[in-house]
Amino acid sequence: MSAAEPKPVSMFDVARRAGVSHQTVSRVVNDAPMVAAATRAKVKAAIADLGYRPNRSARTLAGGTVRSVTVFTFDTSLYGTAETLRGIEDAASAAGFTVLVSVLDPEQTYTEGDILGRLSHDGAPAIVIAHDETTHRARRILRKAQPGAVVATGDDMLLAEPDADDWLVPLDDRLVAKRATKYLLSMGHRTVHYLAMPGKARRQDGWSEALVEAGIEPHEVVRSGWTIGSAAAAAAGLVADPEVTAIMCGNDDLAFGVLHAAHHAGRSIPGDLSVIGCDDSPMAAYHVPGLTTVDLDFRGVGRSAFELLRQRLEGGPKPRPAWRSPELIVRETSGPPRQRGPHPL
Repeated sequence: MSAAEPKPVSMFDVARRAGVSHQTVSRVVNDAPMVAAATRAKVKAAIADLGYRPNRSARTLAGGTVRSVTVFTFDTSLYGTAETLRGIEDAASAAGFTVLVSVLDPEQTYTEGDILGRLSHDGAPAIVIAHDETTHRARRILRKAQPGAVVATGDDMLLAEPDADDWLVPLDDRLVAKRATKYLLSMGHRTVHYLAMPGKARRQDGWSEALVEAGIEPHEVVRSGWTIGSAAAAAAGLVADPEVTAIMCGNDDLAFGVLHAAHHAGRSIPGDLSVIGCDDSPMAAYHVPGLTTVDLDFRGVGRSAFELLRQRLEGGPKPRPAWRSPELIVRETSGPPRQRGPHPL
């Protein structure tokens, strides 16, 4: 029996070796400007050392041009986005496609020309990781201009849009948050508070639905930015209130911010306060205490998005979903509320 073929070297492997971002590797591979000479040399050395072949078997079109896919996203430092990109790059590399990454700034307003101008050529295939208004706008522009060459990942609310089954790889963020909230209620918490991040409104919907179905009026949502620091600041009032015994967070980074704030407020975890995150980022298992969270298969979503795009480009049967169902991962930051003794006379 012959030995199994080694896993192809990916753009992320090159980025790690060179000590740069995968966007920088993408720019060097595609000979884009705005890369310092020293950085370009470092990336090329890593490519040579690892034997990376971004265009192996890719020169199959009539003109001998390299097949590529442009991925539009807004923040590649976020765990879910980075893992989705990894899944796209894994599947694209195996199929002989080069991946270009186009990062959109949520503080800027992009015209139709701005978005279309980021494609490698007119009609070039694209995948949109659509989780905020900027990326949703990019998705709408691309779908209007080239509906047969665009797919997107996003929450299940997009299934209401025309022909969504043909271009959308959905994540049911509503169900994810609903299950986590019900878990906290099942442990005896009278209510669950919610710390929200920008976007991801469906996670908030799931939290609210779980409370309403249990006959509980949802408290006002507390809103945070994307960072651990912004979450710690936003949650300071919540964790200082001894009546607050359970907090559901929009993602793991927000949960880490809550745990930091709770520590400084003198609240024990999970004795005084239970905290649940979402995404199961790498630090969740190694944080002390270990973070209870919901595991989402972002890499599988990315692979499925590329396979759906490839099917739209090349025809054939629609690929079956290839990502795992979300799973609640119970660790050390969740438990029943502390039983309070009788009030003194």
